[in-house]
Amino acid sequence: MDRHLPFSALHNFRDLGGYRTPDGLRVRPGRLYRADSLGRLSPGTPDWDRFLSLGIRTVIDLRHPWEADAGGRVPSHPSFTYHNLSIEHRPYNQAALTADVDPGPYLAERYMEVAEDGTKEIRGALELIARSAESETPLVFHCASGKDRTGQLAALVLSLLGVPEQTIVEDYSLTELAAPALLADWIARNDGHPPAWPAFGRAPASGMRLFLAALTARHGSVEAYVSEALGLSPAPLTETLRAHLLEQPPTVHPPLTYRKAVPDEAALLVRLRDTAALWQLARGITQWLPGEKDETHFRARMTDGEVWLAHAGDHLSGAWELWWDDPAAWGPRPPDAGYIHRLMTTPHTAPPGTGRHLLREAESRIRATGRPYARLDCLSTNPRLRTYYESAGYQVVGEQPAKNTGSGSPYAVTLLEKRLV
Repeated sequence: MDRHLPFSALHNFRDLGGYRTPDGLRVRPGRLYRADSLGRLSPGTPDWDRFLSLGIRTVIDLRHPWEADAGGRVPSHPSFTYHNLSIEHRPYNQAALTADVDPGPYLAERYMEVAEDGTKEIRGALELIARSAESETPLVFHCASGKDRTGQLAALVLSLLGVPEQTIVEDYSLTELAAPALLADWIARNDGHPPAWPAFGRAPASGMRLFLAALTARHGSVEAYVSEALGLSPAPLTETLRAHLLEQPPTVHPPLTYRKAVPDEAALLVRLRDTAALWQLARGITQWLPGEKDETHFRARMTDGEVWLAHAGDHLSGAWELWWDDPAAWGPRPPDAGYIHRLMTTPHTAPPGTGRHLLREAESRIRATGRPYARLDCLSTNPRLRTYYESAGYQVVGEQPAKNTGSGSPYAVTLLEKRLV
């Protein structure tokens, strides 16, 4: 499942459903959406029809009124109510910042300003979300790019629902997937001139992590902030949100099906990998970074090896690459193994155990060729992934201190192997 819903004019419209809580519940899909400016929607277009089909009954616009006047409001329609609650009281121009401004600390400071200045509007937004939850109707909140103000409100709601902080940070950073399109739109609106700040439009995990840390340091917790700064009783609010926006996750899933990817699906694979990379970064794992692999990479792997997709019903659940040699990590070898790379699943939405199923399917494919070994590697600095592979039957057989793929600096990897026959 791709959290970004496909719209031609919108780039950051996302469903908050599917995120898990520590007590085993999940946010109900199709009930709470976050977005960039809905003023770009136009009646009579497929985008408008798609928006109305979601059944949204409440729209919260977090922009300044002058922003809404300049950029346009969501077109009116009898199916939903519109509320303009400008939570930001001190406007700031990110585009004009200089390159020496560190985006994480800078954004966290601005978010704290909003949290302290916009208490009346934030309270109103939370009350609307609670009312929408009680009425069992979908709601969307948005700002201009769907990153800063929208990200703050999403963080507060997800926190009150009990979603772990690392998942909240991950949700915030998913704007990175929309950043290129948002930047292109901004440049088009500004006569082709790029913003001065290289970090414009970016959503570094550190920005949200530092904001939540600062909010906790000042108030003790999100619940205490809701009580002290917003004047709301957190217990009834949390109870309402959890009662209506959380559910038991499904216990039965469609069986996984597998097929080879085709070149036209290279963009899908890039997006899946970047999504997985953001999941890792939100948890302090630096195995992958977004943007490292482009469509050319995946098309080349389809030519030189195999790339496989896994689906649960109609939903993409994961993918992996299968190579027939890997001299950069393993050196010259006889044709006695298949090499598994970029095993990835869709965070939060793939059925439980999907990673293991993908591994077994890859091993089955290797076994069918008569090769007796499955091999893979992971960064030497990623013990969590090493443990995962060891629990799947792989054994550490060595270290490659300077793996060089020709696309960057050499790096150290742990080599793991599993005998199949």
